[in-house]
Amino acid sequence: MDSALAGTTLESPYDLRSPDLDDLGVRLHDGGGTLRVWSAHATALEVVLFDGGDLDWIVEVLPLRPVGGGVWEVTTPSLRPGARYAVRVDGPHGAGMAFNPATLLIDPYARGLVEPGLASWRSAVVDTSFDWGGVGKPATPMDRTVIYEAHVKGLTKRHPKVPAALHGTYAGLAHPAMIEHYHRLGITALELLPVHAFTSEPRLLHLGLGNYWGYNTVGFFAPHAPYATAAARAEGPDAVLREVKGMVRLLHEAGIEVFLDVVYNHTSEQGFGEPRSSLRGIDNRSYYRQTDDGTYIDVTGCGNALDTSTPAASRLVLDSLRYWAREVQIDGFRFDLAPTLGRDAAHVYTPDHPLLRAIATDPQLADVKKIAEPWDVGMGGWQTGNFGGGWSEWNDRYRDRVRNFWLSDIDYARRAETTPVGIGGFATRLAGSANTFSADRGPLASINFVTAHDGFTLRDLVSYDVKHNLGNGENGRDGADTNRSFNHGAEGHTDDAAVLAVRRKAMRNLLGTLLLSAGVPMLTAGDEFGRTQRGNNNAYCHDSALTWLSWEHGAWQHDLAAHVAHLTRLRRENPALRPERFDHEDRAVPGASVIGWYDENGETMSIERWTDPSHRTLQYDARSTPENEEPNRILLVVHGRESAIDVTLPHLAGVTRYVSLWSSSDERPVSTGEVHAPGDVVRLDDTAMRLFRAE
Repeated sequence: MDSALAGTTLESPYDLRSPDLDDLGVRLHDGGGTLRVWSAHATALEVVLFDGGDLDWIVEVLPLRPVGGGVWEVTTPSLRPGARYAVRVDGPHGAGMAFNPATLLIDPYARGLVEPGLASWRSAVVDTSFDWGGVGKPATPMDRTVIYEAHVKGLTKRHPKVPAALHGTYAGLAHPAMIEHYHRLGITALELLPVHAFTSEPRLLHLGLGNYWGYNTVGFFAPHAPYATAAARAEGPDAVLREVKGMVRLLHEAGIEVFLDVVYNHTSEQGFGEPRSSLRGIDNRSYYRQTDDGTYIDVTGCGNALDTSTPAASRLVLDSLRYWAREVQIDGFRFDLAPTLGRDAAHVYTPDHPLLRAIATDPQLADVKKIAEPWDVGMGGWQTGNFGGGWSEWNDRYRDRVRNFWLSDIDYARRAETTPVGIGGFATRLAGSANTFSADRGPLASINFVTAHDGFTLRDLVSYDVKHNLGNGENGRDGADTNRSFNHGAEGHTDDAAVLAVRRKAMRNLLGTLLLSAGVPMLTAGDEFGRTQRGNNNAYCHDSALTWLSWEHGAWQHDLAAHVAHLTRLRRENPALRPERFDHEDRAVPGASVIGWYDENGETMSIERWTDPSHRTLQYDARSTPENEEPNRILLVVHGRESAIDVTLPHLAGVTRYVSLWSSSDERPVSTGEVHAPGDVVRLDDTAMRLFRAE
């Protein structure tokens, strides 16, 4: 056994570029292919090849030989496109070891996977050739990025203009009807819930449910075959990969980037003692975090955690990213439970972790956007604002403050006749969260969101006070209990016209805040139409009409989508809304916005006004001198109380008029171009936002 890398941790710094870890998996060449597998503790490895038509029929078994650095290798003419194979690994017994020479295992670097009914998974050698037709990546600047988070199946499963054969598929995502929808909304990037091959947990299958979201990865390189069309699945892994690439090419032709939500923090092998499918059987001790006695250290809540303090595990992640970025032309990645990837050998998060640094600086990932979900469930797992340069982060502080301001504070005020806090925290989030992200990272480090795949939809956020998750089979224990939601007087469905009207207004205020804030906005698919999951805030296990988007909409839903389209257009046209940098000293820094804050009287906000809980009105003045655009200035008026107020537009140097661009009070966006002079009074009937261009 070659154990040169065994026990290598951050206490002895390692180089992720080590040639020992190059070319793992199958590499094709004239006359066949070479398979390389890493296992520091194995004493023997062999590759098992199967008949292409009968995946239980073994046609050949070949030993791998150790070649140094923990790598085992075999070259054979049998490893060619179309080959189906598995590996078997033997090794010592003892704490943290899980070898079983009879278990058929997935090659961690397999580009294709086949699940043959009751048998175990089979790896597939895939022909990766594809004609991109000269289509390159859109390379949308980060300040112009508007993310649309979606589920591959759920987005098109019920779309009437997408052919039935393409419903719920990769190909369906790039159908002209969908591209028309993306363009109409004004989104620039499609962020897909996991598309790495995944499986459902036995517990869910026993309940007659399944893992719909996909955060239960089987392989980091192979696409999830069930999302491909029936024709591609019948043809095999090569065709599945071609369909994925075809989707990316068509979206790129339309100017839409493709981001993937990637789950590298854990695998589907669950807790120690659960079935082996890949890493556990290849080298459990090296791939999963554990104590000296082999007890798993689970910082993900999913049974295991990938141990990126070892070079092979880190390189596995890095190589997977390179493959998807280069071979599949993916534009960005959102890293699920990202702090897990940045934990050292003592299982403590560090932003200087070699893997995090490598992801941010690797030349092969230079054109890729990197987005961290900056929390996991381990000690010290909440790390919002603590990822380094080159990273953006989901900003949960933004989400919570915006929800508080428009929902839970209003609920509180109805009962207590005052609000619990003033407007200062909300203003900080509106202007880019400078108290969370350092000046060198700037506002574009903040991925702003109000909803996401987990949690209430936008409509449910304004319609339910509590979650309704009994259908998940956990007696309501799952899902967040603190949602900062407000039902506005009725729980769930209601025919009360007054309640419905105020809910629609609340959704417009939330969407307006999201799309007019500094930072990068992320919209959850279906929120543009007010989609509901009937109060379920953790619908991860429902592959049904509950989670599939409906494309049959009422007039108010079309109106809401029109607001989204109008707001994204205003964001494009007004660079003051999307600064690239902070300007803390009002120096008119190129790419930054100089900000002024005024109260309802048009006067500069005082300290007392910032902190007074009863004061919920402000005017946000932002002016920018972009490097490649015309100078721009906007005024955003925000009022967060359920009472009318008269607002005096401020007298600002160089401003002679204010042109009305948008109001959340309108059921449908109206572009009247109404003009006001400084000192004019505009009336806001209750909770509302109004946007003006200052000229």
